[in-house]
Amino acid sequence: MSKTIDVNSANFQEEVINSKIPVLVDFWASWCGPCLMMAPILDELSEEFGERLKIAKFDTEAAENLALVYQYQIQSIPNMKLFKDGKVVKEFIGFRPKEMFKPELQESIG
Repeated sequence: MSKTIDVNSANFQEEVINSKIPVLVDFWASWCGPCLMMAPILDELSEEFGERLKIAKFDTEAAENLALVYQYQIQSIPNMKLFKDGKVVKEFIGFRPKEMFKPELQESIG
């Protein structure tokens, strides 16, 4: 896999919940400075992890996505949740430099 993918309420079940590999979902918004700073880091990590991890971007401001924003209790962004076998196994809130974030992800996905 290379680069992040976009997910929304319509494809969340298929791309995240039913995924055979772990998925890191970045809950973000276009007005969020730290979210925009995370974007290139997530693109790099997506390339580096390759087939071991899918990284998805989920726009918290899109009206059709609000039900999932509430379901996953997104109160501050960037909020990145790691899903394995359809369940949230780890949560990362706020900006993370790549050199800190990559080892955290490696530890979490095995």
